[in-house]
Amino acid sequence: MTPTPLLVLDVVGLTPRLLDHMPHLKALGRSGARARLDTVLPAVTCAAQSTFLTGTTPAEHGIVGNGWYFRELGDVLLWRQHNGLVAGDKLWDAARRAHPGYTVANICWWYAMGADTDFTVTPRPVYYADGRKEPDCYTRPPALHDELTDKLGTFPLFHFWGPGADLVSSRWIIDATRHILATRHPDLALCYLPHLDYDLQRFGPDDPRSSQAAADLDAALAPLLDDAEAEGRTVVALSEYGITRVNKPVDINRALRRAGLLEVHTQDGMEYLDPMASRAFAVADHQIAHVYVRRPEDLDATRAALEGIPGIEQLLDDEGKKAHHLDHPRAGELVAIAEPDAWFTYYYWLDDARAPDFAQLVEIHRKPGYDPVELFMDPQDPYVRVKAASALARKKLGMRYRMAVVPLDPSPIRGSHGRLPTSEDDSPLILCSTPRAVSGRVAATEVKSLLLQLAGLH
Repeated sequence: MTPTPLLVLDVVGLTPRLLDHMPHLKALGRSGARARLDTVLPAVTCAAQSTFLTGTTPAEHGIVGNGWYFRELGDVLLWRQHNGLVAGDKLWDAARRAHPGYTVANICWWYAMGADTDFTVTPRPVYYADGRKEPDCYTRPPALHDELTDKLGTFPLFHFWGPGADLVSSRWIIDATRHILATRHPDLALCYLPHLDYDLQRFGPDDPRSSQAAADLDAALAPLLDDAEAEGRTVVALSEYGITRVNKPVDINRALRRAGLLEVHTQDGMEYLDPMASRAFAVADHQIAHVYVRRPEDLDATRAALEGIPGIEQLLDDEGKKAHHLDHPRAGELVAIAEPDAWFTYYYWLDDARAPDFAQLVEIHRKPGYDPVELFMDPQDPYVRVKAASALARKKLGMRYRMAVVPLDPSPIRGSHGRLPTSEDDSPLILCSTPRAVSGRVAATEVKSLLLQLAGLH
Protein backbone atom coordinates (compact mmCIF):
# COMPACT_ATOMS: atom_id res chain seq x y z
CA MET A 1 0.00 0.00 0.00
CA THR A 2 1.36 3.41 -1.02
CA PRO A 3 0.17 6.31 1.16
CA THR A 4 -1.65 9.18 -0.51
CA PRO A 5 0.82 12.11 -0.51
CA LEU A 6 -0.27 15.16 1.50
CA LEU A 7 0.54 18.87 1.50
CA VAL A 8 -0.61 20.65 4.67
CA LEU A 9 -0.61 24.45 4.46
CA ASP A 10 -0.76 26.39 7.73
CA VAL A 11 -2.22 29.65 6.43
CA VAL A 12 -1.92 31.74 9.57
CA GLY A 13 -4.98 33.88 10.30
CA LEU A 14 -7.16 32.43 7.51
CA THR A 15 -10.87 33.07 8.17
CA PRO A 16 -14.05 33.06 6.06
CA ARG A 17 -13.78 36.87 5.90
CA LEU A 18 -10.36 36.64 4.23
CA LEU A 19 -11.10 33.59 2.09
CA ASP A 20 -13.40 35.77 -0.01
CA HIS A 21 -10.25 37.56 -1.25
CA MET A 22 -8.37 34.32 -2.02
CA PRO A 23 -9.83 32.75 -5.19
CA HIS A 24 -7.39 29.82 -5.45
CA LEU A 25 -7.90 28.66 -1.87
CA LYS A 26 -11.63 29.33 -2.09
CA ALA A 27 -11.82 27.13 -5.19
CA LEU A 28 -9.96 24.39 -3.30
CA GLY A 29 -12.67 24.38 -0.65
CA ARG A 30 -15.47 24.64 -3.20
CA SER A 31 -14.35 21.67 -5.31
CA GLY A 32 -13.20 19.77 -2.25
CA ALA A 33 -14.44 20.37 1.29
CA ARG A 34 -14.52 23.11 3.89
CA ALA A 35 -15.27 23.28 7.63
CA ARG A 36 -14.86 25.49 10.64
CA LEU A 37 -11.84 24.55 12.74
CA ASP A 38 -12.34 24.77 16.49
CA THR A 39 -8.98 25.86 17.86
CA VAL A 40 -7.48 25.57 21.35
CA LEU A 41 -6.88 28.05 24.15
CA PRO A 42 -4.55 29.82 23.78
CA ALA A 43 -5.20 30.28 20.08
CA VAL A 44 -1.56 30.97 19.25
CA THR A 45 0.89 29.33 16.85
CA CYS A 46 2.91 27.02 19.07
CA ALA A 47 -0.06 25.68 21.05
CA ALA A 48 -2.29 25.16 18.01
CA GLN A 49 0.37 23.50 15.84
CA SER A 50 1.30 21.15 18.66
CA THR A 51 -2.35 20.16 18.98
CA PHE A 52 -2.66 19.52 15.22
CA LEU A 53 0.40 17.25 15.26
CA THR A 54 -0.31 15.30 18.48
CA GLY A 55 -4.10 15.23 18.60
CA THR A 56 -3.97 16.37 22.23
CA THR A 57 -4.61 19.58 24.16
CA PRO A 58 -2.05 21.91 25.80
CA ALA A 59 -2.79 20.16 29.10
CA GLU A 60 -1.27 17.02 27.57
CA HIS A 61 1.39 18.16 25.07
CA GLY A 62 2.57 20.97 27.37
CA ILE A 63 2.77 23.84 24.88
CA VAL A 64 0.78 26.37 26.88
CA GLY A 65 1.67 29.32 24.64
CA ASN A 66 4.40 30.67 22.40
CA GLY A 67 6.52 30.74 25.53
CA TRP A 68 6.28 30.47 29.29
CA TYR A 69 8.23 30.83 32.53
CA PHE A 70 10.73 28.01 32.82
CA ARG A 71 10.59 27.67 36.59
CA GLU A 72 13.64 25.40 36.70
CA LEU A 73 15.70 28.09 34.92
CA GLY A 74 14.15 31.17 36.51
CA ASP A 75 13.70 32.65 33.04
CA VAL A 76 10.94 33.55 30.58
CA LEU A 77 11.67 31.96 27.20
CA LEU A 78 9.63 32.41 24.04
CA TRP A 79 9.93 30.85 20.60
CA ARG A 80 12.05 27.87 21.62
CA GLN A 81 12.68 25.51 18.71
CA HIS A 82 13.35 22.04 20.09
CA ASN A 83 10.68 19.43 19.41
CA GLY A 84 11.52 17.72 22.70
CA LEU A 85 9.37 20.35 24.44
CA VAL A 86 6.27 18.85 22.79
CA ALA A 87 5.03 15.75 24.61
CA GLY A 88 3.00 13.02 22.97
CA ASP A 89 2.77 10.84 19.90
CA LYS A 90 3.49 12.93 16.80
CA LEU A 91 1.68 12.56 13.48
CA TRP A 92 4.78 11.10 11.81
CA ASP A 93 5.24 8.52 14.58
CA ALA A 94 1.70 7.26 14.06
CA ALA A 95 2.16 7.28 10.27
CA ARG A 96 5.35 5.22 10.47
CA ARG A 97 3.71 2.60 12.66
CA ALA A 98 1.15 2.11 9.90
CA HIS A 99 3.64 2.50 7.06
CA PRO A 100 7.36 2.06 7.93
CA GLY A 101 9.50 4.42 5.87
CA TYR A 102 6.86 7.19 5.76
CA THR A 103 8.68 10.43 4.93
CA VAL A 104 7.94 13.91 6.26
CA ALA A 105 9.14 17.40 5.32
CA ASN A 106 8.64 20.27 7.76
CA ILE A 107 9.05 23.66 6.11
CA CYS A 108 8.86 26.25 8.90
CA TRP A 109 6.24 24.77 11.24
CA TRP A 110 7.39 25.42 14.80
CA TYR A 111 9.35 23.06 17.09
CA ALA A 112 11.08 21.70 14.00
CA MET A 113 14.56 21.19 15.43
CA GLY A 114 15.22 17.79 16.90
CA ALA A 115 12.03 16.36 15.42
CA ASP A 116 12.18 12.95 13.79
CA THR A 117 11.30 14.31 10.36
CA ASP A 118 13.23 13.54 7.17
CA PHE A 119 13.54 17.09 5.76
CA THR A 120 13.53 20.23 7.88
CA VAL A 121 13.73 23.94 7.13
CA THR A 122 13.31 26.44 9.96
CA PRO A 123 14.40 30.06 10.58
CA ARG A 124 17.71 30.18 12.45
CA PRO A 125 19.83 33.35 12.42
CA VAL A 126 23.62 33.30 12.57
CA TYR A 127 24.67 34.77 15.92
CA TYR A 128 28.23 35.94 15.40
CA ALA A 129 30.69 36.21 18.27
CA ASP A 130 30.80 40.03 17.95
CA GLY A 131 27.04 40.26 18.57
CA ARG A 132 25.84 40.57 14.98
CA LYS A 133 22.71 38.69 13.95
CA GLU A 134 22.40 37.71 10.29
CA PRO A 135 19.53 36.00 8.46
CA ASP A 136 19.76 32.28 7.85
CA CYS A 137 17.94 29.00 8.38
CA TYR A 138 18.60 25.54 9.79
CA THR A 139 18.06 22.55 7.55
CA ARG A 140 18.16 18.82 7.82
CA PRO A 141 19.88 17.20 6.05
CA PRO A 142 22.60 19.87 6.25
CA ALA A 143 23.25 19.83 2.48
CA LEU A 144 19.72 21.17 1.92
CA HIS A 145 20.87 24.53 3.36
CA ASP A 146 23.25 25.40 0.53
CA GLU A 147 20.92 23.87 -2.03
CA LEU A 148 18.05 26.18 -1.02
CA THR A 149 20.30 29.21 -0.51
CA ASP A 150 21.89 28.81 -3.96
CA LYS A 151 18.47 28.48 -5.58
CA LEU A 152 16.38 30.95 -3.56
CA GLY A 153 18.83 33.21 -1.75
CA THR A 154 19.37 33.46 2.00
CA PHE A 155 16.27 32.88 4.13
CA PRO A 156 14.74 36.41 4.38
CA LEU A 157 14.60 36.64 8.17
CA PHE A 158 13.93 40.39 8.29
CA HIS A 159 10.89 39.83 6.07
CA PHE A 160 9.71 36.99 8.34
CA TRP A 161 9.29 39.25 11.38
CA GLY A 162 9.84 42.90 12.27
CA PRO A 163 8.98 46.21 10.59
CA GLY A 164 9.98 44.74 7.22
CA ALA A 165 7.78 41.62 7.52
CA ASP A 166 5.98 41.04 4.23
CA LEU A 167 5.21 38.59 1.43
CA VAL A 168 8.91 37.97 0.66
CA SER A 169 9.24 35.44 3.51
CA SER A 170 6.11 33.46 2.61
CA ARG A 171 7.16 33.43 -1.06
CA TRP A 172 10.57 32.00 -0.06
CA ILE A 173 8.84 29.30 2.01
CA ILE A 174 6.50 28.48 -0.88
CA ASP A 175 9.45 28.17 -3.27
CA ALA A 176 11.37 26.01 -0.77
CA THR A 177 8.32 23.75 -0.45
CA ARG A 178 8.02 23.44 -4.24
CA HIS A 179 11.71 22.53 -4.46
CA ILE A 180 11.45 19.87 -1.74
CA LEU A 181 8.31 18.36 -3.31
CA ALA A 182 10.02 18.20 -6.70
CA THR A 183 13.34 16.80 -5.49
CA ARG A 184 12.47 14.76 -2.35
CA HIS A 185 8.82 13.70 -2.86
CA PRO A 186 7.96 13.37 0.86
CA ASP A 187 4.77 11.55 1.79
CA LEU A 188 3.79 14.51 3.97
CA ALA A 189 4.88 18.13 3.54
CA LEU A 190 4.07 20.70 6.22
CA CYS A 191 4.29 24.32 4.99
CA TYR A 192 3.91 27.38 7.26
CA LEU A 193 2.73 30.63 5.65
CA PRO A 194 2.88 33.63 8.02
CA HIS A 195 1.97 36.49 5.67
CA LEU A 196 -1.54 37.23 6.97
CA ASP A 197 -0.15 37.69 10.48
CA TYR A 198 1.50 40.98 9.61
CA ASP A 199 -0.99 43.47 8.19
CA LEU A 200 -3.85 41.99 10.19
CA GLN A 201 -2.01 42.85 13.41
CA ARG A 202 -0.80 46.18 12.03
CA PHE A 203 -4.09 47.39 10.59
CA GLY A 204 -6.87 45.02 11.70
CA PRO A 205 -8.83 42.40 9.74
CA ASP A 206 -11.28 44.89 8.22
CA ASP A 207 -8.62 47.15 6.68
CA PRO A 208 -8.23 47.09 2.85
CA ARG A 209 -4.51 46.40 3.31
CA SER A 210 -5.37 43.14 5.09
CA SER A 211 -7.68 42.10 2.26
CA GLN A 212 -4.87 42.86 -0.19
CA ALA A 213 -2.45 40.76 1.88
CA ALA A 214 -4.87 37.82 1.53
CA ALA A 215 -5.09 38.31 -2.24
CA ASP A 216 -1.30 38.58 -2.54
CA LEU A 217 -0.70 35.39 -0.56
CA ASP A 218 -3.30 33.53 -2.61
CA ALA A 219 -1.58 34.55 -5.85
CA ALA A 220 1.80 33.46 -4.47
CA LEU A 221 0.30 30.09 -3.50
CA ALA A 222 -1.09 29.29 -6.94
CA PRO A 223 2.04 27.59 -8.37
CA LEU A 224 2.38 25.36 -5.29
CA LEU A 225 -1.27 24.33 -5.54
CA ASP A 226 -0.73 23.56 -9.24
CA ASP A 227 2.32 21.43 -8.38
CA ALA A 228 0.32 19.47 -5.80
CA GLU A 229 -2.53 18.84 -8.24
CA ALA A 230 -0.14 17.69 -10.97
CA GLU A 231 1.47 15.26 -8.52
CA GLY A 232 -1.84 13.90 -7.27
CA ARG A 233 -1.11 15.27 -3.81
CA THR A 234 -4.03 15.88 -1.45
CA VAL A 235 -3.97 19.46 -0.13
CA VAL A 236 -5.16 20.51 3.33
CA ALA A 237 -5.15 24.22 4.22
CA LEU A 238 -5.88 25.19 7.80
CA SER A 239 -5.41 28.07 10.20
CA GLU A 240 -4.51 28.24 13.87
CA TYR A 241 -6.64 31.25 14.78
CA GLY A 242 -8.49 34.25 13.40
CA ILE A 243 -7.22 37.75 14.05
CA THR A 244 -9.85 40.18 15.38
CA ARG A 245 -9.87 43.94 15.73
CA VAL A 246 -8.41 45.41 18.94
CA ASN A 247 -7.80 48.92 20.22
CA LYS A 248 -7.04 48.48 23.91
CA PRO A 249 -3.54 47.49 25.11
CA VAL A 250 -3.51 46.19 28.70
CA ASP A 251 -0.30 46.72 30.70
CA ILE A 252 -0.79 43.72 32.97
CA ASN A 253 2.75 43.71 34.38
CA ARG A 254 2.60 47.40 35.26
CA ALA A 255 -0.56 46.67 37.28
CA LEU A 256 1.27 43.91 39.15
CA ARG A 257 4.24 46.19 39.75
CA ARG A 258 2.09 49.01 41.10
CA ALA A 259 0.55 46.48 43.48
CA GLY A 260 4.04 45.67 44.81
CA LEU A 261 4.05 42.14 43.38
CA LEU A 262 6.48 42.47 40.45
CA GLU A 263 10.16 43.26 41.01
CA VAL A 264 12.85 44.58 38.71
CA HIS A 265 16.61 44.90 38.99
CA THR A 266 18.56 47.80 37.50
CA GLN A 267 21.74 47.83 35.44
CA ASP A 268 23.19 50.88 33.68
CA GLY A 269 20.00 52.81 34.38
CA MET A 270 17.83 50.17 32.69
CA GLU A 271 15.21 48.03 34.43
CA TYR A 272 14.97 44.28 33.89
CA LEU A 273 12.18 42.00 35.03
CA ASP A 274 13.29 39.85 37.97
CA PRO A 275 11.00 36.82 37.70
CA MET A 276 12.79 34.87 40.45
CA ALA A 277 12.28 37.65 43.00
CA SER A 278 8.79 38.73 41.89
CA ARG A 279 5.81 37.60 43.91
CA ALA A 280 3.80 37.68 40.68
CA PHE A 281 4.39 38.60 37.03
CA ALA A 282 2.76 37.85 33.68
CA VAL A 283 4.04 36.38 30.43
CA ALA A 284 1.98 38.29 27.87
CA ASP A 285 1.07 36.35 24.73
CA HIS A 286 -1.35 38.29 22.53
CA GLN A 287 -4.78 38.10 24.25
CA ILE A 288 -3.64 35.57 26.86
CA ALA A 289 -1.26 36.11 29.76
CA HIS A 290 0.10 33.43 32.07
CA VAL A 291 0.37 34.94 35.54
CA TYR A 292 3.01 33.23 37.66
CA VAL A 293 2.55 33.55 41.42
CA ARG A 294 5.52 32.44 43.49
CA ARG A 295 3.69 31.59 46.72
CA PRO A 296 0.12 30.34 47.24
CA GLU A 297 -0.45 33.03 49.88
CA ASP A 298 -0.01 35.70 47.18
CA LEU A 299 -2.78 34.35 44.94
CA ASP A 300 -5.49 36.51 46.48
CA ALA A 301 -3.38 39.67 46.29
CA THR A 302 -2.56 38.92 42.65
CA ARG A 303 -6.18 38.34 41.79
CA ALA A 304 -7.17 41.54 43.57
CA ALA A 305 -4.53 43.51 41.64
CA LEU A 306 -5.95 42.34 38.30
CA GLU A 307 -9.68 42.08 38.85
CA GLY A 308 -11.54 45.05 37.51
CA ILE A 309 -8.73 46.23 35.22
CA PRO A 310 -10.28 47.45 31.95
CA GLY A 311 -9.47 44.97 29.20
CA ILE A 312 -9.26 41.82 31.35
CA GLU A 313 -12.32 39.63 30.84
CA GLN A 314 -11.42 36.54 32.86
CA LEU A 315 -8.86 35.15 35.28
CA LEU A 316 -8.72 31.38 35.07
CA ASP A 317 -7.82 29.60 38.30
CA ASP A 318 -7.13 25.87 38.60
CA GLU A 319 -10.73 24.96 37.79
CA GLY A 320 -10.85 27.40 34.89
CA LYS A 321 -7.62 26.07 33.42
CA LYS A 322 -8.92 22.53 33.70
CA ALA A 323 -12.14 23.48 31.91
CA HIS A 324 -10.10 24.93 29.04
CA HIS A 325 -7.59 22.02 28.91
CA LEU A 326 -4.77 24.31 30.01
CA ASP A 327 -4.00 22.69 33.36
CA HIS A 328 -0.33 21.91 32.81
CA PRO A 329 2.57 22.62 35.22
CA ARG A 330 4.02 25.11 32.70
CA ALA A 331 0.90 27.28 32.87
CA GLY A 332 0.67 30.25 35.20
CA GLU A 333 -1.11 29.94 38.52
CA LEU A 334 -3.67 32.24 36.90
CA VAL A 335 -4.35 32.73 33.20
CA ALA A 336 -5.70 36.12 32.14
CA ILE A 337 -7.94 36.35 29.08
CA ALA A 338 -8.37 39.75 27.44
CA GLU A 339 -11.67 41.27 26.43
CA PRO A 340 -12.44 40.93 22.69
CA ASP A 341 -11.04 44.38 21.82
CA ALA A 342 -8.01 44.16 24.13
CA TRP A 343 -4.56 42.53 24.20
CA PHE A 344 -1.66 42.28 26.68
CA THR A 345 1.63 44.15 26.51
CA TYR A 346 4.71 42.73 28.21
CA TYR A 347 5.81 46.17 29.52
CA TYR A 348 6.84 46.20 33.18
CA TRP A 349 8.75 49.53 33.50
CA LEU A 350 6.85 52.64 34.64
CA ASP A 351 9.11 55.21 32.94
CA ASP A 352 10.17 54.79 29.30
CA ALA A 353 13.53 56.32 30.19
CA ARG A 354 14.18 53.20 32.28
CA ALA A 355 13.17 50.70 29.58
CA PRO A 356 15.85 48.11 28.69
CA ASP A 357 17.68 48.74 25.42
CA PHE A 358 16.15 45.63 23.83
CA ALA A 359 12.66 47.19 24.15
CA GLN A 360 13.22 49.19 20.95
CA LEU A 361 14.76 46.28 19.07
CA VAL A 362 13.28 43.28 17.29
CA GLU A 363 14.32 40.89 20.06
CA ILE A 364 11.89 38.00 20.30
CA HIS A 365 14.19 35.98 22.56
CA ARG A 366 15.07 38.70 25.10
CA LYS A 367 11.66 40.18 25.77
CA PRO A 368 9.75 38.39 28.57
CA GLY A 369 6.57 38.38 26.52
CA TYR A 370 5.26 38.86 23.00
CA ASP A 371 5.67 42.32 21.43
CA PRO A 372 3.59 42.93 18.27
CA VAL A 373 4.84 46.53 18.19
CA GLU A 374 7.98 45.07 16.59
CA LEU A 375 5.97 45.23 13.34
CA PHE A 376 6.31 49.04 13.36
CA MET A 377 8.99 51.67 13.11
CA ASP A 378 8.58 54.36 15.77
CA PRO A 379 6.26 57.01 14.26
CA GLN A 380 7.21 59.47 17.03
CA ASP A 381 10.90 59.46 16.11
CA PRO A 382 11.58 61.84 13.19
CA TYR A 383 15.01 60.26 12.69
CA VAL A 384 13.88 56.62 12.77
CA ARG A 385 14.58 55.98 9.08
CA VAL A 386 17.96 57.70 9.32
CA LYS A 387 18.80 55.45 12.27
CA ALA A 388 17.69 52.38 10.32
CA ALA A 389 19.78 53.41 7.28
CA SER A 390 22.81 54.02 9.50
CA ALA A 391 22.39 50.62 11.16
CA LEU A 392 22.11 48.93 7.75
CA ALA A 393 25.27 50.68 6.57
CA ARG A 394 27.16 49.40 9.61
CA LYS A 395 25.72 45.92 8.99
CA LYS A 396 26.94 45.92 5.37
CA LEU A 397 30.42 46.90 6.57
CA GLY A 398 30.40 43.91 8.94
CA MET A 399 30.24 46.14 12.01
CA ARG A 400 28.05 45.74 15.06
CA TYR A 401 24.79 47.65 14.85
CA ARG A 402 21.58 48.34 16.80
CA MET A 403 18.33 48.62 14.88
CA ALA A 404 16.60 50.60 17.66
CA VAL A 405 13.48 51.57 15.72
CA VAL A 406 10.60 49.84 17.57
CA PRO A 407 8.19 52.24 19.33
CA LEU A 408 7.36 52.01 23.03
CA ASP A 409 3.77 53.04 22.33
CA PRO A 410 1.47 50.01 21.81
CA SER A 411 -1.50 51.99 20.51
CA PRO A 412 -0.92 51.38 16.75
CA ILE A 413 -1.77 47.65 17.03
CA ARG A 414 -5.16 46.92 15.47
CA GLY A 415 -5.38 43.13 15.41
CA SER A 416 -4.76 40.30 17.87
CA HIS A 417 -5.72 36.73 18.73
CA GLY A 418 -5.45 34.12 21.48
CA ARG A 419 -9.02 34.05 22.77
CA LEU A 420 -11.45 31.45 21.51
CA PRO A 421 -13.44 32.94 18.60
CA THR A 422 -17.00 34.11 19.12
CA SER A 423 -18.10 34.54 15.49
CA GLU A 424 -18.05 32.31 12.42
CA ASP A 425 -16.45 35.02 10.26
CA ASP A 426 -13.43 35.26 12.57
CA SER A 427 -12.96 31.54 13.20
CA PRO A 428 -10.15 29.48 11.72
CA LEU A 429 -10.88 27.22 8.77
CA ILE A 430 -9.88 23.87 7.34
CA LEU A 431 -10.07 23.22 3.61
CA CYS A 432 -9.34 19.98 1.78
CA SER A 433 -9.01 19.11 -1.89
CA THR A 434 -10.83 15.81 -1.25
CA PRO A 435 -14.63 16.18 -1.55
CA ARG A 436 -16.61 15.48 1.66
CA ALA A 437 -13.39 14.99 3.67
CA VAL A 438 -14.57 17.55 6.25
CA SER A 439 -17.86 19.24 7.08
CA GLY A 440 -19.46 21.23 9.86
CA ARG A 441 -16.84 21.69 12.57
CA VAL A 442 -13.51 19.97 13.05
CA ALA A 443 -11.76 20.11 16.41
CA ALA A 444 -8.06 20.93 16.44
CA THR A 445 -7.53 17.63 18.28
CA GLU A 446 -9.05 15.78 15.29
CA VAL A 447 -6.60 17.12 12.70
CA LYS A 448 -3.99 14.43 13.32
CA SER A 449 -6.43 11.56 12.78
CA LEU A 450 -7.94 13.35 9.75
CA LEU A 451 -4.50 13.60 8.11
CA LEU A 452 -3.78 9.93 8.79
CA GLN A 453 -7.14 9.06 7.25
CA LEU A 454 -6.48 11.22 4.16
CA ALA A 455 -3.11 9.51 3.77
CA GLY A 456 -4.85 6.13 3.85
CA LEU A 457 -3.14 5.13 7.11
CA HIS A 458 -6.05 5.18 9.55
